[in-house]
Amino acid sequence: MKIPQVSVRIGALFIVAAGCNGAAFAQKPPAAAADCRSIAASMERLACYDAAAGRSETVGKESVSPTPAPMPVVSAESTPAGTAVAAVNQAPSASSIIDSTWAFDPSSPRYDISFHNSNYLLFGRYTDHVNNAPYTPLFQAAGQPQENLNDIEAKFQLSFKARVWTTDDRRWGVWAAYTQQSQWQVYNGDVSRPFRENNYMPELFVSYRPDVDLGGGFNWKLLNVGYNHQSNGRTDVLSRSWDRLFAQFGVERENLALYGTVWYRLKENESQDDNPDITDYYGYGDISALYRWRGNSFKLSARGNVATGKGSVQAGWFSPPLLGPLRGYVQVFSGYGESLIDYNWNQTTIGAGVALNDGF
Repeated sequence: MKIPQVSVRIGALFIVAAGCNGAAFAQKPPAAAADCRSIAASMERLACYDAAAGRSETVGKESVSPTPAPMPVVSAESTPAGTAVAAVNQAPSASSIIDSTWAFDPSSPRYDISFHNSNYLLFGRYTDHVNNAPYTPLFQAAGQPQENLNDIEAKFQLSFKARVWTTDDRRWGVWAAYTQQSQWQVYNGDVSRPFRENNYMPELFVSYRPDVDLGGGFNWKLLNVGYNHQSNGRTDVLSRSWDRLFAQFGVERENLALYGTVWYRLKENESQDDNPDITDYYGYGDISALYRWRGNSFKLSARGNVATGKGSVQAGWFSPPLLGPLRGYVQVFSGYGESLIDYNWNQTTIGAGVALNDGF
């Protein structure tokens, strides 16, 4: 029997409507969670449990976390004048030699302890002119024959400083310092390997950072004013000592630092002065220069008295670090006063060893 076309259309609409009602019925939450077990589809079963628990999530759809927005790429060109990023990307500039040595950075520790002059050990130091003269009276007094000193010995120096007061900006500071230099006849077994000489030098001084542009790339970075005492701690014929007031100036240009020091010797009682003519050989000041290049340090110092024509020159080379902070060190000295016992003795010495710092 032929079904009328109108009846077919009505039946189709009925089927679609029934399907929509069935879907709506399937989404109706069950009365209890136990009814959800019979649902085969996993997402619908999960939605059923959510509905039974009173959740409001959308049924039948997976919860998708929102994709985080990508971080914007910032370049030097996209910031004002590129300053922020440029500051991060640029390598830090080389610090000032004097500023770092004297802790002038406002963020540096208020009570700072650091190296002062060079700290080194020369395993071997050779002299072309051994000074036996100061010890001759001792052998004579003991009724012993004169023992000659070796022309090769060890030499070392220990030096550190401590800041005991400073301003908040670190431009002013009060420092206490100590330096000890020793010559050791370690290879001379004939005389029981004695320390031939020990020099002790405590200091107290005020430091200031002028920060004055002198032109030509040079900047005046340091002014120290203070007092020091130097002695070999001995008595009788071997005693040597003197006291000084001094002023020290520090100037630098990139990797070059220059120190100039002038001093005034404090007078002693003539009967107690072991070396009244010491300024004839040491003079009234010295000048030092340090140049750093590719991890190496080259140092040159000179002092003397123009009126007497006596003085000394010392040169040193510090290698880049070899083992931890240890650097190779070669020292050459020529003139008077390598140590206090030799203040009026002219000699040329050369030594090699290791150092911890270059003294600037």
